[in-house]
Amino acid sequence: MRYLLIVLMWLPGLAAASSVESLKGFLNQTTSGKARFAQMVLDKNMKMLQQATGTMQFSRPGKFRWEYTKPYEQTIVGDGSRLWIYDKDLNQVTVRKLDSALGSSPAALLAGSNEIEKNYTLTNLGSQEGLDWLEAKPKAQDTAFEMIRLGFGKTGLEAMELRDQFGQITVIKFADVERNPKLAPEVFKFAPPKGADLISE
Repeated sequence: MRYLLIVLMWLPGLAAASSVESLKGFLNQTTSGKARFAQMVLDKNMKMLQQATGTMQFSRPGKFRWEYTKPYEQTIVGDGSRLWIYDKDLNQVTVRKLDSALGSSPAALLAGSNEIEKNYTLTNLGSQEGLDWLEAKPKAQDTAFEMIRLGFGKTGLEAMELRDQFGQITVIKFADVERNPKLAPEVFKFAPPKGADLISE
């Protein structure tokens, strides 16, 4: 489900350190961020299933705006209490409570509380392809993703990989990252477009 990719919160420029220390540093040092992203979804045989691009912005705790621009238009907004998902092609808005929608997802890991190791087992994977990698495995059994990998470079988080229960892998690469920008409150508000179907879950 595409809305789950709102979990991909960006970790901006952190000093060189182990990947686990970088993640903890993010939670202590970052209140907001914005970036462009390119996303690929691969099946378990590494065959390309989907490509997408867009922009994202976030303000901790729990506020974010994730906008896909190509090949489809979709807007995902977390306003602190609710999660809004707008599919422009379907003219449909889905809204649900933010806490229940995120649970032990990567969004909870990156945009939630600082108690990372309460919900995740963190492992440094070392350097691969020029990045320092961290693996985060959720301790809960009923999560959408069985494993999350975060790749840190000189400018902070540069890549993210998520493996779901079916073996599919979502790869995100970030560009034009900004750490702690001033973001208007309106960025994290959403009003359903006139005439859109509204589904509450």
